Amino acid sequence: MTSILLIGESDEHGEVSQSTLQAVAAAKSLSEPNITVTFSGDAPASASSLSVDSIVSISAVSNSDDGIYEQSTAEIASLVTSNNPDVVLLSKSDFGSLVGARLAFRSDLSFAADCTELSNENGALVVTRPVYGGSALAEFIVASTPAVVTLRAGAYEPSTETGSPAIESIEPQSVEQFAYVTDTVAETRDGVRLEDAGVVVSGGRGLGGPEPFSVLKDLANALDGAVGASRAACDAGWIDHSHQVGLTGKSVSPDVYIAVGISGASQHMAGCSSSRAIVAINKDADSNIFKEARFGVVGDWEKVLPSFLASVRELKA
Repeated sequence: MTSILLIGESDEHGEVSQSTLQAVAAAKSLSEPNITVTFSGDAPASASSLSVDSIVSISAVSNSDDGIYEQSTAEIASLVTSNNPDVVLLSKSDFGSLVGARLAFRSDLSFAADCTELSNENGALVVTRPVYGGSALAEFIVASTPAVVTLRAGAYEPSTETGSPAIESIEPQSVEQFAYVTDTVAETRDGVRLEDAGVVVSGGRGLGGPEPFSVLKDLANALDGAVGASRAACDAGWIDHSHQVGLTGKSVSPDVYIAVGISGASQHMAGCSSSRAIVAINKDADSNIFKEARFGVVGDWEKVLPSFLASVRELKA
């Protein structure tokens, strides 16, 4: 049996997040999984139907912990000590990346970040994660347990199974905080989150300016997707950095990643290499992006995209 402590998260609508449902699917891929899901704060109502063994809700976590996660880290560390799981699984979100690293350091645990696959058929936990700036994937055997693992968004399909887990609520402990959030600026966006999108349309330096991103947005809307960008486009001020995909931006794993005017540098590919299909549009036939793409169009985006968009709209009409 593999005991898993899965750290769940809620989305902006107060429901179990898609990344948590993906983590449930990953946990179920391990041999004989016994899954406990814990939420820092009150568990969403939809958590009561998760296909897991138990739910632990850490009630009444102070709002002042948002963005700091000091209390959340302390509560989860306490659960790890008492439950002694084989695997502590988090999503590679802002929350998961920060709490996961802290937890591993404070509790002296093994840590594997940004994983795309988990298995333990032969007893030892084996994780797959990007290496060399995302240009390759490598398997690692985790030598000791418990192990803290963060899972890349989109690496697994969200679990759709339902169940009736046992539900428990525990009171938070008193934790001294040394930092506080004084103000919060909410990201404004239309449609689906970049990390959750099934289709991502990204633009790079090859677009030549900010105006073409309106065309990319039209295409993304037609495909029920989201708009991304390379670091070069964001640094040039053509689009906000919240859209940046890459090593220093967001990691995405959509069904289709459409790269327009992007050269395919390893730093960018690190954020999209786990996409199920990459479509490249670039007028430079020697661009590295074509080595990574499943489909490629060598041509000027100004000539390719309008007809592409028209065809999508026609098919969806």
